[in-house]
Amino acid sequence: MESLSVNDIKKVIPHRYPFLLIDRVTEVKDGEYIKGYKNITVNEELFLGHFPEDPVFPGVLIIEAMAQLGAYLILRFFPEDNRLAYFAGLEKVRWKRPVVPGDRLDMVVRIARDRGTFVVMEGEASVDEEIAATATMMAAIAKK
Repeated sequence: MESLSVNDIKKVIPHRYPFLLIDRVTEVKDGEYIKGYKNITVNEELFLGHFPEDPVFPGVLIIEAMAQLGAYLILRFFPEDNRLAYFAGLEKVRWKRPVVPGDRLDMVVRIARDRGTFVVMEGEASVDEEIAATATMMAAIAKK
């Protein structure tokens, strides 16, 4: 599969700057998993207030980035249908290492259960093959 650019991603999910947290989708196996990444750059506005002397990418945004990647996997077949994926729950969230400017946050999200309007996903984010965060994410799929 060819990688998908941020412009391809924006055709499917509604997030936009400054809250679009996926830079590229690198692999998709429909109904099973998706891989992608976000480049963490010191120029992001959030670093003005999130430990400016020792910038750390917020853990909740790592989870949000994984959720956006999962939403792309779920919604890619419905772009004309105006569906959205809403957080319905989080479980087993763990942060293992800080993510800092200069890091590439690689993510993989797997579908654990898909009931059409409710999807459970397992996400893992890593930097240089070292796990940064894991989470079980639940999404409710609804029309706008």
